[in-house]
Amino acid sequence: MRALAEEEVLELLRTAKIGRLGCIDNGEPYVVPINYFFEAGVVYSHSLPGRKIEALRAHPVACLQVDAIEDDFHWRSALVYGNFEEVRVPSERRSILQSLLSRFPLLTPVESVMAQDAGAPDSIVFRIRIDRMTGMAEGEMNGGINAILS
Repeated sequence: MRALAEEEVLELLRTAKIGRLGCIDNGEPYVVPINYFFEAGVVYSHSLPGRKIEALRAHPVACLQVDAIEDDFHWRSALVYGNFEEVRVPSERRSILQSLLSRFPLLTPVESVMAQDAGAPDSIVFRIRIDRMTGMAEGEMNGGINAILS
């Protein structure tokens, strides 16, 4: 095993589409998968109101773990740490949602609920500003990270 260089961590963050968001809920770890995109040191995502958002509002320190796995002996994994911030400016929210929808062309569960029920709660658009990152790898990936993630 070896530590990933910073550029390898950044490449994994740019190319992966699903990560596991970790936060603290009532003093306990809480981890949930999210769709996201990464840009300029910031992870962007969205959610319906619920446990994850309540936990992040109460304790805004969070982490995101992403990986590319070829098999048991060929994988890359990155873990980034930062702080949760809700995006409340309408123009910024629209821009982030457009970027998410361009990356995920099929409706995600949040948009599906909103499309089906005009009375559905507003989605929460948020970012995690990364202040620390790390990563590990084992083996050399056949075809590289992009081949595994596509």
